Amino acid sequence: MRPVTILKALAAIALWGGSFVATKIALRELSPPLLIAARFGLGLAFLLALLAWRREARLADRRDLAWLALLGVIGVTVHQLLQSIGLLTTTATNSGWMIALIPVFTAVLARLMLGEPFGRRKVLGLAAASAGALVVAARGFDLAGLVANPAPGDGLMLLSAANMALFTTWSKRVIGRYPPAVTMTYVLAFGWLASLPLAAADHGWQAFASLTADGWWSLVFLGVGCSGVAYAFWYDALAETDASALASFQYIQPIVTLAVANRVLGEPVTPAVVAGGAAILAGVWLVNRPRLP
Repeated sequence: MRPVTILKALAAIALWGGSFVATKIALRELSPPLLIAARFGLGLAFLLALLAWRREARLADRRDLAWLALLGVIGVTVHQLLQSIGLLTTTATNSGWMIALIPVFTAVLARLMLGEPFGRRKVLGLAAASAGALVVAARGFDLAGLVANPAPGDGLMLLSAANMALFTTWSKRVIGRYPPAVTMTYVLAFGWLASLPLAAADHGWQAFASLTADGWWSLVFLGVGCSGVAYAFWYDALAETDASALASFQYIQPIVTLAVANRVLGEPVTPAVVAGGAAILAGVWLVNRPRLP
């Protein structure tokens, strides 16, 4: 893997890792629907400009438009609503660990929907990741307290991870028909269009007039950085290497989130959260580890 490819993958992961912190900051001033519409409007504008500059823009086949629209609603509108609303009642750190479970949910759905094998090693990984998620959600080992007083945000983040796993599984129907950046642009466009009615119903457009510098910087970081530059860098790296080689970079994302959330938001790094996060990463590794020949 070339050094520039590694740098692009790391940059994408760093941007995505900081997205939960930026979202927490932006939500102080914007409602979830307004934030989603503004963020993905910026991201879509960036990707369209990038495709035009690279002369990679192309029209999708009409038979794929309905499927791309469904992926946009699931992968952008629903996914981001779950995350944004969830972040109102949970920490950025917890969100990073919960989203790290996406590969585990993907493997389970691939088994249920596509009949892909799910052997003993994956079962062990599922158990480890699930135990880690419980520890993170409980902020420790008081599982009775978690049952008595659950954090709604953690549950929404788990739903978000399962929803993104569904998106990943269903997107296999269109992968390969178009360049990845083109597919993502269509998905982003349909997701953004679906978010506009929700933002309009929110009647909060005037909030943009009173955004502070922190609010604007967070919004630009999310829109241009996380929904534009990060996708472009990630798909550039994917074009030069295989997905399995890039998968290892994704283990860094929740660690980036933990470090940035601690530095910017003052969220504590407790032994329980570290232990739970380690169990999640170990479980994800077991689920994703390729079979030995």
